[in-house]
Amino acid sequence: MRKHGYKGRIVPVNPGRDEIFGEKAYPDLMSVPEAIEHAFIMVPRDAVAAAIRQCVEKKVLTATIYSDGFAETGEEGRRMQEEVMAIARAGNVRVLGPNCIGILSIQPSFALSVNAVLEMDHIKPGPFAIVSQSGSMTGGLLSRGLGRGAGFSKLISVGNEADIGVGELTDMLVDDPHTGAILLFLETLRDADRLAYAARRAYAANKPFIVYKLGRSDIGQDLAASHTGALAGADEVADSYFRAHGMLRVDMLETLFELPALIAGQKPASRHRVAVMTTTGGGAAAVVDRLGTFGVDVVAPSDKVVDNLAAKKIIIPRTRLTDLTLAGAKKEIYSAVLNELLASDHAELVLAVVGSSAALHPQIAIEPIAEADRRGKPLAAFLAPHAETSLGLLTNAGVAGFRTPESCADAIRAWRDWTAPVEMPAADAKKLAAAGALLKTMPGSQINEYDACKVFAALGIAHAATAVIEKPEQAAGIEFPVVAKILSPDILHKTDAGGVVLNIADAAALKAAATQILTRVKAKHPAAKINGILVQRMEKGLAEVILGFRRDPQVGPVVVLGAGGVLAEIYKDIAIRIAPVSLVTAQAMIEEVRGLAVIRSYRGLPQGDCAALAAAVVAMSQLAALDGRTVNEAEINPLMVKPEGKGVVAVDGLIVFRDN
Repeated sequence: MRKHGYKGRIVPVNPGRDEIFGEKAYPDLMSVPEAIEHAFIMVPRDAVAAAIRQCVEKKVLTATIYSDGFAETGEEGRRMQEEVMAIARAGNVRVLGPNCIGILSIQPSFALSVNAVLEMDHIKPGPFAIVSQSGSMTGGLLSRGLGRGAGFSKLISVGNEADIGVGELTDMLVDDPHTGAILLFLETLRDADRLAYAARRAYAANKPFIVYKLGRSDIGQDLAASHTGALAGADEVADSYFRAHGMLRVDMLETLFELPALIAGQKPASRHRVAVMTTTGGGAAAVVDRLGTFGVDVVAPSDKVVDNLAAKKIIIPRTRLTDLTLAGAKKEIYSAVLNELLASDHAELVLAVVGSSAALHPQIAIEPIAEADRRGKPLAAFLAPHAETSLGLLTNAGVAGFRTPESCADAIRAWRDWTAPVEMPAADAKKLAAAGALLKTMPGSQINEYDACKVFAALGIAHAATAVIEKPEQAAGIEFPVVAKILSPDILHKTDAGGVVLNIADAAALKAAATQILTRVKAKHPAAKINGILVQRMEKGLAEVILGFRRDPQVGPVVVLGAGGVLAEIYKDIAIRIAPVSLVTAQAMIEEVRGLAVIRSYRGLPQGDCAALAAAVVAMSQLAALDGRTVNEAEINPLMVKPEGKGVVAVDGLIVFRDN
């Protein structure tokens, strides 16, 4: 703390020492004659509770607990952590940790941490604040950032987040005058509501909020009861959460430090076209190729750009890669082309790729980039050679400079995916009241398909004409052809159980089908509760979709739309949003699902009723605001989309309640 400039009082507490580094040491906290603001606790796990009791008695405001062996180790550690927190809460002591490596503030100076990176003599001050759920990564992130010329305001390890968590800390950083960008290293999402609130405030304050989160794979992910639960994996949901609240997610650690300059002073664009100029075809292709895999739109120069440059006797190709090659070796040519692209309205971002001149002759290519008239447009520069001096020039000019094509493409992809925080629509009180009234009459943790479709109908989603028969010989009163399905709250996947027969033409065929269904299902699921046979009019449409709702354990309610049918989980062609959603958001979800091109007049195909489908998405998402019984999962698979003006029809339904 002294080494890094802290001028305040430091009080060592150690029963085995009289003094430490010239400071008088005390055997316990109660022996200290003065008030204490912050205690750093680094004692064996079993002694932590006693240390917190001393903090309570001494009226310490905050305690950082470095000691580990708590909730991260299992049930016994979790029990001890809860014991420590009960003591702290009762005594109004705020706790950072446990299992926390500490905090580092560069501005103002406060290095209360045991991180080995603090052995360095100087840490460059600057606008970046890092909050990390990994203690071991805090030093790594700091050193990586410093190696890229970044400066820091705060570095905070949160440990187990038993009390103070990422959401509260980032909310504080929004108001920190020394912090210009908030960078997060996350392993999971805790207190998602508070984090979302902080992110929205950061967006309003023009402070970039950038996240690197582990968990891209499905390792350790438990599948839920419905197809929706399997489709809406933790990582897909996390992506939707970040977008909904104005955060940018990156896939590479380097991008954490390189992206802020690209979006400084920016807001999300309505279009995302990228113009690329280069003096090295191979170096540019390395970035553009990756941009292509992300679906980023790289565009050729407009006719106006070509004509304006031709008037200056500069001839450029009309291809998507503006390769200057040898002509770019002249500063005046490089500068003219770059400024023309920046001034043009045919692209919303310009990428300049520099070859060997970046290392050998920065005045040719780097100075024009640093001096360019950006006109408020994002400008990225990828330097193919190792060129630290040139990167430093770009940093000093506030231009986003990239060392690798991968991080450059990652940053542009993050810019493309960035959205303004989404405003959550008001609930439809009338429909929710109708659905809630129905649910009160339906006991059990899960209801059958017939009852689920009644609830969906109350929300405004029509379902196929349906009747329930208790015996095979019973008449259903539904116009043929029909489908017969087992009706049971215990059987989620009726087809797998042999519980579905399609295209039943008459009463005799219905009787035979019902008999077969009961025989097969009882053989496979002898303990299942059977509510009868559901008989439903056969419905046809232009497309089958899956429409689902789920309460994610980390971020809360989400709505899912995808290509439906039995192969939904294989294709995973879905759109996910935080629920509830507006009609505009629902329409965007329909556009996002590739398989739904068949109802969007693709190549002259008939137009489906996208308006009715969007309304159904909105209706399903309303379950997020339902009072009374909490719906954990809900699903319609399939929902039949009929021709334009003919609506949508649910032909299967599932509702699962949250266990209390």
